[in-house]
Amino acid sequence: MTQLDIRDDRAAGRLEAYEDGTFVGVIVYFVLAEGPHALVAVHTVVEDGHEGKGIAGSLVREFYATAAREGVPVVPLCPYAAAWARKHPDEAPAAPDEVVEAAKAQLKATPELW
Repeated sequence: MTQLDIRDDRAAGRLEAYEDGTFVGVIVYFVLAEGPHALVAVHTVVEDGHEGKGIAGSLVREFYATAAREGVPVVPLCPYAAAWARKHPDEAPAAPDEVVEAAKAQLKATPELW
């Protein structure tokens, strides 16, 4: 795989991956509005023709690294991110139950977040 350029567009809630300048994947996410704050992954997409290159895994790994740098947990509501977290518990600590419930409630109340 070519080196990925991963960019965080916090205002749009998108962690985007580019390969040689071409958009190849994204994690759509939101920041939990009320404390305790968290980054909430809602959807992971890899563009057609770019599957199987490890792009989604690289995005999720960077998403968790970003949260760690910010000192907040990740709530992986996206099925891919949740599966990745189960496979990489050393890189993907579980969020407290109350944070997960708050993230689910915020998504349910504002489905346009993704």
